[in-house]
Amino acid sequence: MTDQQDFDLGGVDGVWSDEADWQIGDFGDDGEGGDAVAMPTVAIVGRPNVGKSTLVNRILGRREAVVEDIPGVTRDRVSYAAVWSGRRFLVQDTGGWEPDAKGMGQAIARQAEFAMNTADAVVLVVDATVGATATDEAVARVLRRSKTPVLLAANKVDDERVESEAAALWSLGLGEPRSVSAAHGRGAGDLLDAILEVLPETPRDFGQPAGPRRVALVGKPNVGKSSLLNKLTDSDRAVVDNVAGTTVDPVDELVELGGRLWNFVDTAGLRKRVNTASGHEYYASLRTRAAIDAAEVAVLLIDASEPITEQDQRVLTMIVEAGRSLVIAFNKWDLVDEDRRLQLDKEIDRDLARVPWARRVNISASTGRSVQKLVPQLDTALDSWDKRISTGQLNGWLKDIIAGTPPPVRGGRQPKVMFATQAATRPPTFVLFTTGFLEAGYRRFLERKLREQFGFDGSPVRINVRVREKRERRK
Repeated sequence: MTDQQDFDLGGVDGVWSDEADWQIGDFGDDGEGGDAVAMPTVAIVGRPNVGKSTLVNRILGRREAVVEDIPGVTRDRVSYAAVWSGRRFLVQDTGGWEPDAKGMGQAIARQAEFAMNTADAVVLVVDATVGATATDEAVARVLRRSKTPVLLAANKVDDERVESEAAALWSLGLGEPRSVSAAHGRGAGDLLDAILEVLPETPRDFGQPAGPRRVALVGKPNVGKSSLLNKLTDSDRAVVDNVAGTTVDPVDELVELGGRLWNFVDTAGLRKRVNTASGHEYYASLRTRAAIDAAEVAVLLIDASEPITEQDQRVLTMIVEAGRSLVIAFNKWDLVDEDRRLQLDKEIDRDLARVPWARRVNISASTGRSVQKLVPQLDTALDSWDKRISTGQLNGWLKDIIAGTPPPVRGGRQPKVMFATQAATRPPTFVLFTTGFLEAGYRRFLERKLREQFGFDGSPVRINVRVREKRERRK
């Protein structure tokens, strides 16, 4: 029988004496679940078509952000993980900022402004070959009033002949213009060094997000996303047609629901073979992915009158991998008879077994049936997504769980779980500090018990393991 003391949450053999001895950065990963540590964010902002997304790709060292020779390709703010000189941080790409934008442009500007207000540092990108425009000056005025560190990137300085034009950007009042060619990489390293100088080690804590919560309506083509948005807005905001694929660009709309404003985004339906798509379909799929990344909660619409498909599963995978809270709306419920309901119950048990935590609601977008029931489901999912458990409460619970059900033996040794902390919210992410690897089955067991104790309905929960090898005793 295992000695229960082996699983006390504290020091072991005099090696780890207190919580301060467990620094997250000191631990290796178990190879699953990614990094749980919150990272500071640098937002890349500027007017349309100055090369923001190209600069983002240059910083990342890979092609992630969508780039095209026409303005307006980027519409939502999208974050990507980056590493420079051993430091990890997030790079947030934003749509072009226009001070007097209307319609969709206004929604894009709101996202850029949100990025400026919530980032830990901001890089304003200006086209040095054009010089400071009225829009550049308007953005600079906003940034000069901000307490957030700001760097000015003079882009498209492909050679020394353009250096003098970059120097003219001192007039914006944001300090030294840092010459860079995002397309060719010239000056990118110096800009990254400057970013790290002003970027804090840890991100600012903003608490609950301000403004309307962002909801992405996602699903396969012709499942009723645009019809639902039109029903919620009581208008023809989104184009609806029986032909699948009518929506190409994400459609933003502020909706008053349950006495509050929400920012709903109607997205293009994802097709079976996104990798083989070309032209506008390719960019539509990328923008849908970006809309999920930019959202706080996703509403996955599934046609309840038809069997759950592989396309439904692919969209679900994208939401889960993005770590977004989730509400599954079974649409066209007015077309479901008793036999179909019984079959659907079996499909849910089989095809949606990996997201038992998702909130569910049955609706009819065309008739408006039960669409108001989305509000409590959205609230529950978002509350769970934002939830934080105190370290003391978490470790008290964990001690009792481990005492009753210790981790299984691996390689002839029983791993010891020493300490736990919630490293992040949105989604809730927990780190277990251990002396050995924890089997995936045991982590699923801990997740299930964690949900039973603390809730988290509607939100994914991530449990990461940091393994620290036993140190040799000091002589």
